[in-house]
Amino acid sequence: MRAHSFHPTTLREYDIRGIIGETLGETDAEAIGRGFGTIVRRRGGSNVVVGHDGRESSPHLARALLKGLAASGCTVTSIGLGPTGMLYFAVAELGVDAGIMITGSHNPPDYNGFKMLFADRPFYGDDIRALGAAAAGGDWDESGVEGEIRSVDLLGRYVERLVEGSRCRPFRIGWDAGNGATGEALERLVQLLPGEHHTLFTSIESDFPNHHPDPTVPENLVDLQRLVAEKGLDFGLAFDGDGDRIGAIDSEGRIVWGDQLLSILAVPVLKELPGATVIADVKASQALFDQIEALGGKPLMWKTGHSLIKAKMQETGAPLAGEMSGHIFFRHRWYGFDDGLYAAVRLIEAVGDSGRSLAELKSALPAIVNTPEMRIPCSEERKFEVVDEILGRLKQAGADVNDTDGARVNTIDGWWLLRASNTQDALVARAEAKDEAALSRLLQRIDGQLELSGLRRAG
Repeated sequence: MRAHSFHPTTLREYDIRGIIGETLGETDAEAIGRGFGTIVRRRGGSNVVVGHDGRESSPHLARALLKGLAASGCTVTSIGLGPTGMLYFAVAELGVDAGIMITGSHNPPDYNGFKMLFADRPFYGDDIRALGAAAAGGDWDESGVEGEIRSVDLLGRYVERLVEGSRCRPFRIGWDAGNGATGEALERLVQLLPGEHHTLFTSIESDFPNHHPDPTVPENLVDLQRLVAEKGLDFGLAFDGDGDRIGAIDSEGRIVWGDQLLSILAVPVLKELPGATVIADVKASQALFDQIEALGGKPLMWKTGHSLIKAKMQETGAPLAGEMSGHIFFRHRWYGFDDGLYAAVRLIEAVGDSGRSLAELKSALPAIVNTPEMRIPCSEERKFEVVDEILGRLKQAGADVNDTDGARVNTIDGWWLLRASNTQDALVARAEAKDEAALSRLLQRIDGQLELSGLRRAG
């Protein structure tokens, strides 16, 4: 392999992702290995760890990736099938220079992708663009040194580390792995936790036969809600396809959204670390930022995206961060990365420490009305242009707009957001208001801006 050109839609802001057989395949995986391995070697490193999720294409991509990494002269450790959190754990635990996780995350079964990281910082943005440019020019290590490939079973060590130092009280909990990569780790985890545990869909299956593994979509939580109701459980927890995101419902079956979870998780962290910075993405409720401030913390609104959040955590020293999508990042007692299973352990702790039920904690949150994430189909080539158009119109009109990541607009009714997704061909919208009438007016503003750019919101 002398050079390689990636499909332009696969090089995303914080990962490489595409459709198997259309925009992404084994040749791409080998090229990623050659390119990433070369970058690691030129940084003075040589050891890379690789993991993969349960998609049908993942083992095939893994073999090609390992081949490319070895051809670049790297020593490669394969940890096999498991959640993304186990890959992040392996990078820290094994003391290697870098890692790559092969996963399509919450995308449909025909998608897959690559999340990359250095041991000392995330790999994203300009790093990914540089990898693509180097591949197109064939700028790879050509020393002829062939690296070693070996395998290590880390699952047991990873699960034990999830509960190390934890102080969980016994609860009756339902768990839904969604047939994603957390399945086996979850079954081991519940054996180490106090209380009573009921698991759903822990067999790892590439076609997700029961429901799609995305806990931000309400219909994907129906099975978990039924389980909690039928058995009278305290709450339920769910995960996405690669296990780096968490979803939750309380004993009444109500969804506890990502920003609400972060609000609950921030309480014990800020009690131990008063004045600390807590980061949330632009999709989070204003109530969260107000709550962090009320707890004596420093709220910081930042861009959506796991690599972007992790980089900001490093820059600010924040012990905790989160996204509306259910990515929760702990540097406090953890490694600074997002792991749904670890977030679950910390949530069990936080609920127990509060002396209240998860339902009581949710009910105590400010009474506001908001939308879930709304996705408006928009081509990869067009989505960022649309956001720029909308920002231009808003600024010209003198609107109160935050352009940290897309357009977050403050009005007397509340706020609305429109940004380009970094993982799908779509725009993401959200709005929050004081009442339903105000929310309706905000949605009209979103619709008006979309129509000016030739788009419509479904429904």
